Parts: sequence; C-alpha cells; structure tokens
Amino acid sequence: MSEGPTAILLMIMGGPDCLENVEPFLLDVRGGRPTPPELVEEIRARYRATGGKSPAVGITQDVARKLERRLNQEGAGRYRVYVGLRHWHPFIKEAYADLLKDEPEQVIGLCMAPQQSSLSTGAYRKKVEEARAALQDTTPVSYVGSWNRHPQLVAAIVGHIRQALLKFPAEVRATVPVLFTAHSLPERIVAMKDPYPGEVRGTVEAVTEGLGGQPTRFAYQSQGRSSEPWLGPTVESALDALYLEGNRQVLVAPIGFICDHVETLFDIDIELKQRAAAMGMQLERMAMLNGSPVLIETLADILAAHESALCQPS
Repeated sequence: MSEGPTAILLMIMGGPDCLENVEPFLLDVRGGRPTPPELVEEIRARYRATGGKSPAVGITQDVARKLERRLNQEGAGRYRVYVGLRHWHPFIKEAYADLLKDEPEQVIGLCMAPQQSSLSTGAYRKKVEEARAALQDTTPVSYVGSWNRHPQLVAAIVGHIRQALLKFPAEVRATVPVLFTAHSLPERIVAMKDPYPGEVRGTVEAVTEGLGGQPTRFAYQSQGRSSEPWLGPTVESALDALYLEGNRQVLVAPIGFICDHVETLFDIDIELKQRAAAMGMQLERMAMLNGSPVLIETLADILAAHESALCQPS
C-alpha cells in the first residue's frame, strides 16, 4: 500500500471576494461583533478603489499551484498544496477537511507571513488545531516557524527594492530613504513578550545590510480601529519626519507582507501617496513578491529544511 501525499497548507488572513461580502468578512474578523455601518462603508470604499475584492486569495492560490508543481519536480507527485483563510472562504477548517480527503501521510502548515506572532501566525495554528479536534483527526501535523531572515527572502526583497529605486532620478537614488513597514499590532503584545517586534526588526536588519549604504527607516502601518494603543511609530509620522529632514523622495518597502492586498494597494498606493504628494514628495513602493519564481524557490527551500529537521532524531 503506497503512502499518502504530504499536504502543505498555506495560510493567510484572507479578505472579501466581493463588495457584498465586506460586512460578513468584518464580522468574522471582529469575532462576531457588529461593525459600525460607517466603518463598513469606509472599508467597502477601500476595496472598491482597489478592484472590488481582496487579491490576496487569488495570489495565494496561484502560489499554491506553482509551489505544488515545483515540489513535485523532485517528489514524484508526493506533495499537494492547499490554501486556507483565517477569516473568509475557504476557511482553514474547510481547507483542512478538504485535504484530509487525499489521506495525507503528514500535514505541514505554512503561514504566508515571514514574521511570527501569537496574534497572527499563532492564530492560524489555533484554527488548524480546532479543525483537527472537530474532525477527530490524528494525522501528524507540524508547522513551519519563522522565516524572517531566510537568505532567499532577504535577497528577493533587496532585489525588488533596487528595482524600485530606478523610478527615481539617477542623481538621487543613492540617498532616497527606504521606509520599511509592517502591519501594526496592539501594543499589549510587548507585555506578552510576543516575538513579533523582534521578528520584524530581524527582517529590517537583514535587508538593510543587503542594501549597503542606502538610508533606511522603519514604521508600522494599518493600525486597527480600537481604543487600545497600537505599535508605532506610524508610517504617517515617519513620512512627516522624513519631509521635515529635507527628503523629497521616499521608497516604501512593506517587508511585513508577501503579496498585494488592501494594505498595500490602498493604505500605501493611494492614501500614503496622496499624503506625500500634498507635501511635494515623490513616494514609490517596491513590488510585492506575489507569485514570483523567487518566492516559490524560497518556499520550496523552507519546506525542504523543515522536512529535513523532522527527520532528525530528537
């Protein structure tokens, strides 16, 4: 009897697949608490301005197809790759039930976020464990840990930044500040000793080293709408500070994200760019990795290392 495949479950936060589903999506994000109508309309307007839905789901499904082909070049059909969303369809519980139909030998969970946090990547793992409990599943499951400083990831980001710098006049490129960003989280994670701030800092340090003498800054973006304090500095305050220091060009590098979604397409490309333009600044953004060959190779290498570690005696 042949053994089953290795199931790879790619996990993302997800987003609405149409404007009508913005409200139910937000309801899930907020744990069942109703969203104020004015906030629903504001978020809906953001999706309307960026294509009418979240592109992250389609991008990740494209990554899954490409990664499955790449893994099976050497694995003779041994791998199947699935996509599960934390807050929308296909939910992680739906994807997990689906992958069990292939009777996998093992399951490897991979969060499509290089930096670890109990509030983000940790929550994805919790969803998997809830699905396993509901299905009474005993298939061996393991999770890929942090890949915030993976050499291929860092090299890919450095390459995308250098490409984006070509959008500026040649005479100023060497002095254009690169403003790294990552999604903010509630400030209470600091007291929880959550690894997220250090994880983000690790990516920033590795990419900064790869850029050589290029000036860099860091800020958090896309703070949530709640009364509690969120991690800072904000990207808006960082942009203002750069302007006051005499900078008239800035390149935004969202190193906390792998693919395009509303936080890049609206928060940066529309809202932050308008703020910069009002001050007379040229603001550009590096391209996200999305389904690029370099990301597929990075993920393949991460999974190979993970499987190798699983085979080592404890």
